[in-house]
Amino acid sequence: MKRLENMNILIVEDDPTARLLVKKALEYHGGTITEASTVAEGTKLSRDANHDMIILDLRLPDGNGYDICNSLRKDGIKTPILILSADQDVDIKVKNLNAGADDYLTKPFSIEELLARIDAIKRRIDTTEVTEYNCGELHIDLIGRVLRVAGNRVELTNSEFNLLAYLVKNSERTVTMDELAKNVWGIGFDTQTNYINVYISYLRKKIAKYSDKKYIRTIRKKGFKVICDPLPPLPSDKE
Repeated sequence: MKRLENMNILIVEDDPTARLLVKKALEYHGGTITEASTVAEGTKLSRDANHDMIILDLRLPDGNGYDICNSLRKDGIKTPILILSADQDVDIKVKNLNAGADDYLTKPFSIEELLARIDAIKRRIDTTEVTEYNCGELHIDLIGRVLRVAGNRVELTNSEFNLLAYLVKNSERTVTMDELAKNVWGIGFDTQTNYINVYISYLRKKIAKYSDKKYIRTIRKKGFKVICDPLPPLPSDKE
């Protein structure tokens, strides 16, 4: 098995030669690579939760890669980030690590060292693998694939379970229709259809049997957000 098999990696690097070198090396070891060369493009692509890792250069033509890292972490996005930079200043390294980067690799570097850093990040993630989510009265057992609401077992279809687990995993941030389509169903259906809304409605009804709190919020024209400490709705509170 190749070292990076089944890994989707985003490379944000403006130097085309360096980007191509890293891309070819990671593809050789089994990675699937997406490329970006600016802060604007990197920010947009990095919010696609389908990535398993982001390899991020700091000096980009329209800004600093630090801003991408900082923005993602503030929004609760936990995709692992490996910084690549020619800057060896300790303060810069500490600043980026404090912003939420998982590691910092100084240029120039060998491909073997890059692979070793990726392996180390993967091992840290694997040893802290989540098996359950708790969100207010919601308890999701990922291994048993069971939802309990205020202690009551709720039967969900496979799609309902996957949808709720994904929303809770990304709680407190807005998840778009496109993101749900890609990461829950693995398809790119027309998100203007009512398909996802129907499943959201199913989940709300099943949760409402045991709780009067509105966990799944509709964010108009954007998507959905799970709030883990919602107040009970007012009588006039409507979706």
